[in-house]
Amino acid sequence: MIQSRLALFASGLLALSAIAATALAQAPAAPQPDYHPSFGDLMTFAVQPRHIKLGIAGKARNWDYAAYEASELRNAFGRIGRTVPVYRKQALPDMFASAILPSMDKLDAAIKAKDGKAFDAAYKEVTTSCNNCHTGLDHAFVVIREPTASPYADQNLAGKAEGAKAKGKSK
Repeated sequence: MIQSRLALFASGLLALSAIAATALAQAPAAPQPDYHPSFGDLMTFAVQPRHIKLGIAGKARNWDYAAYEASELRNAFGRIGRTVPVYRKQALPDMFASAILPSMDKLDAAIKAKDGKAFDAAYKEVTTSCNNCHTGLDHAFVVIREPTASPYADQNLAGKAEGAKAKGKSK
């Protein structure tokens, strides 16, 4: 009789253990903090690096990479306009469309034509447009300029692969 009670008790413990394990496995995960990057965050990690890389690639006349970064910069403005549609009572998509994108169109044309002089002028205009937007949003103290050096030591923005052999050529 004691053996049957012990067996019953052991079975009960096993059943409770299985129920507890199942409940723990099905418990919802703790909620993650709700993070919404600020407008400044988005400009710093989506726009500013693209502007820098675009300027350096364009100065090096690396047209393929400049075209890539110009597209990424344009798309970053679109994403930011969708994420933060209004900032300081300004409709950002409208502001970007009127203040930034016309100069970006000139930049795209210069890249497509592989025209260094036109690129330099258009890039300067894009940079000025950025600063005009900052002024319009009461952030005139945020002044963007053409990069003088690359902060990307691990990326060759000039586009010339170091130590690479020319295609189709062998020693």
